[in-house]
Amino acid sequence: MRPTLVFDLDGTLIDTAHDLVATLNVILERENLAALPFESAVSMVGHGARVLIERGLAANDVTREAAIIDRLFDDYIAHYADHIADLSRPYPGLVAALDHYAAEGWILAVCTNKLEHLSIELLGRLGLADRFAAICGADTFLARKPDPIALTETIRRAGGAAEAALMVGDSKTDIDTAKAAGIPVVAVDFGYTPIPVTELGPDAVISHYDELIGAVARLRPDLSGTH
Repeated sequence: MRPTLVFDLDGTLIDTAHDLVATLNVILERENLAALPFESAVSMVGHGARVLIERGLAANDVTREAAIIDRLFDDYIAHYADHIADLSRPYPGLVAALDHYAAEGWILAVCTNKLEHLSIELLGRLGLADRFAAICGADTFLARKPDPIALTETIRRAGGAAEAALMVGDSKTDIDTAKAAGIPVVAVDFGYTPIPVTELGPDAVISHYDELIGAVARLRPDLSGTH
């Protein structure tokens, strides 16, 4: 059985925050609201565009009815799609880590709460999409993270099995998802969570992708170096 390594996307594989926040500020300014400093807005990233918009509105001390949120969401997605890779880049060491696991015969997959078509577009623009057997987003299945079905179905779609899988993520959502699925989880500490990942109970924490191979080997020595 080939082992499977499943990654979250925003804040885990790719540093996307600058493009996400820039798009949020475009939407806010169209509503005659104040743009947000990157330093304060980055902690709002990671739960999808709709939540990001709601948090951006709340930071301006305003609310909008559901129909307006729907319009702002559509506007956000349209603008973001045109600027999806202006500043977004893979985290240091990621490509080398992917190369390592591909050479060992691991299946690689993505399970994100970003919309599927945007996830594929972003990874394609960065030359990474072909590395993954499955790229699954918030709208791929009936459930999204933290529902474990999102993760287990991503693994199944990629051709793997949950009992031979690990997840890499940056947030409580990722850690809760993996735990609910009974799958070990490695947390990166350079993502967007406002709560330090060390406080969220992952099985391992890394600060650079150079550390991933060792972390996975410690968690699942039965899967490492044998494929």
